[in-house]
Amino acid sequence: MAFEFQTVSVIGLGYIGLPTAAMFASRRLKVIGVDVNPRAVDTINRGEIHIVEPDLDIAVHSAVTEGYLRATSHPERADAFLIAVPTPFRGNNHEPDLSYIEAAARAIAPVLRPGNLVVLESTSPVGATDQLVLWLAAARPDLSFPHQCGDASDIRVAYCPERVLPGKVMMELIHNDRVIGGMTPRCSEAAVALYRIFVEGDCVVTSARTAEMAKLTENSFRDVNIAFANELSIICDKLGIDVWELIGLANRHPRVSILQPGPGVGGHCIAVDPWFIVSSAPHEARLIQTAREVNDAKPAWVVTKVDEAVAGHLTEFPDKEPIDVTIACYGLSFKADINDLRESPALAIAEAIAYKHPGRVVAVEPNIDALSSGSGKLKFLRNVDGVAADVHVMLVDHRQFKDMARPSGAVVDVRGLWRP
Repeated sequence: MAFEFQTVSVIGLGYIGLPTAAMFASRRLKVIGVDVNPRAVDTINRGEIHIVEPDLDIAVHSAVTEGYLRATSHPERADAFLIAVPTPFRGNNHEPDLSYIEAAARAIAPVLRPGNLVVLESTSPVGATDQLVLWLAAARPDLSFPHQCGDASDIRVAYCPERVLPGKVMMELIHNDRVIGGMTPRCSEAAVALYRIFVEGDCVVTSARTAEMAKLTENSFRDVNIAFANELSIICDKLGIDVWELIGLANRHPRVSILQPGPGVGGHCIAVDPWFIVSSAPHEARLIQTAREVNDAKPAWVVTKVDEAVAGHLTEFPDKEPIDVTIACYGLSFKADINDLRESPALAIAEAIAYKHPGRVVAVEPNIDALSSGSGKLKFLRNVDGVAADVHVMLVDHRQFKDMARPSGAVVDVRGLWRP
């Protein structure tokens, strides 16, 4: 039996949902995008986008103009439903927050029909897909689900995590391999048929729980490796060693490939996903938890280095008071050349500096138009022209900063761009 999909609904039109919706629409499927943010809905329906991602604006404009993509605030009937909503954690114990997934499940439940496919794409702790099915079954007792009837169920459910890089999402959605975790073999077949509409990479089938763990494992692996580089940078600073020279030398070994250190780890995935593993196996995930703690502690270390730089400047200029010292922070996004501020250590560092420093603090970020009102007394600039400061803090190696000469004054460089 072949699976046919004429209408696809994408729940959550953020950094993953909107590109995925545009990709299906580019293949001439009718796509209904659903989001609780009315501004996002209105923007998309004008053929515009509310996020920054190369080539996405062209794809969305074409899809809306040609009538294949439409955004709304309420789910409508479709053949397949993709859930791409946030999955943060709550509280200091990093407990996974599945409330957005639950809300999405309750929203689509009234419009489900026999034969529909529901796919969870949101990065989730192991067991989230099982919980999703329970929420759907409770809302629609008239339908059968995989945990009740296996392959004979009315509704098919799968977990298929995204694994794309911000800045390259449109290309990687097509070319990256896709992990397909169906709750039954028939569920997996349906999900493979759906993603084959645009995915050119391999669609690798496994169980839903293994697919959930695979996504968490990928990001935890990266987090552990970043933590090694960040810890090295702290050790080298204490020992008076250039960490970037050290890493370059170590990487000449044929079986060594150390990453570059930075201000910490940000983004919705790497800074969050490892905690999902820790929450599931707190006594066993010792290395994963330690890596998270190393990376989470790096911003505070950077702020301490800025404090030392300010103190050094005041020693050099004894007539000055702290209020007379201007600090410039370069970069606020969680990685280079994007506008995404989610879980950004650079933004956290700049805000912490502005909160405690009595003088002027300037933030230079070329990839956003403005800062939110919650960013304290940070003075925002889009480019480096005219920046005058006593202490310069390089946080994100945007391309606009790579040709900058080392500025005069004190320097705290966590990206290695201004090495002597």
